[in-house]
Amino acid sequence: MVTIYDIAAKASVSAMTVSRVINNTGKISEQTRAKVKRVMEELNYVPNQTARSLVLQQTKLLFLLITDIMNPFYTTLARGAEDAAKKSGYQLLFGNSDESLEKESDYVTTILSARVDGVLVAPAGDPSFPHMESLRKHNVPFVLLDREVPGIECDIVLGDSREGARMLVEHLVSQGHRRIAMVNGSSSISSARLRLQGYLDGHKLNDLLFDERYLYETSFGPMNDLTEMEQWIEQMDPLPTAIVAGNNVLAVEVMRLLRGRGINVPDDMSIVCFDDLGPYSEIEPFLTVAAQQAYQFGYMGMQMLIERIQERKTALPWKKIVLPADLIIRRSVKEITQQH
Repeated sequence: MVTIYDIAAKASVSAMTVSRVINNTGKISEQTRAKVKRVMEELNYVPNQTARSLVLQQTKLLFLLITDIMNPFYTTLARGAEDAAKKSGYQLLFGNSDESLEKESDYVTTILSARVDGVLVAPAGDPSFPHMESLRKHNVPFVLLDREVPGIECDIVLGDSREGARMLVEHLVSQGHRRIAMVNGSSSISSARLRLQGYLDGHKLNDLLFDERYLYETSFGPMNDLTEMEQWIEQMDPLPTAIVAGNNVLAVEVMRLLRGRGINVPDDMSIVCFDDLGPYSEIEPFLTVAAQQAYQFGYMGMQMLIERIQERKTALPWKKIVLPADLIIRRSVKEITQQH
């Protein structure tokens, strides 16, 4: 196995100089640095990351824990996080909780054992509190994305879920809709609660009567069984003319169910949703959405995390960034002139 002493001998420098080149520390001339790196390449030297982390008290590894890797919002977010991490010299590890508290707990255990420098996390929901507390107790810096956890004070990047949902309702009203239903995520998730509030705001501002029968709560993730949602639709009388979906995954599930029942979108039922469908929307622009700045979620969240890591000895005030949603109007809403 090649050691730093082998490199030092061949490059005619001290082992300390080689160590400084590897760890990018100390003052070394560019000529010497280039010579050492050239010898490292010739000898196929691979730095011992474990030893390096012990010396520097950091691994240069970060962890991104999200709830649904199949959701285009999170895949785009992950790209932003990775780009920001790489720009600052960090490697990024990924985990997917599938909206499961049990899986989230397992990942937190992995994160602590891997001794990563920090974590960017979209929590499963309010019950994630002990998992975030565990990171805090072990002095692992973390930044929350998309969702708050009551009782946890930390840096966070959020979308304006309430305003985005209100805009969706306002758009439907402008197209003549007054019976508007909502399929939403669990009330144990802060973003779902805010989207419900925006939906209610839209009703109040437009003098619409809110009917609890028009509200269905489920998981934000994909569903294998749509039986309960199908029963919900069957029990609504009269049927709504439009449905607001709490996120893009739910919108797809709703359309799948409606198609199976012979209900055409938008001719028979209009659909709008929170979050865009990523590149699919460019190929077949259909859904009207309140699009979040997914890439910026990841990029800005990662910048905040790295700043927190680098300034961990300084008591910086917590930061909260709220990114606005953009209403993108496409073809999933039918204009109606009277209720039917």
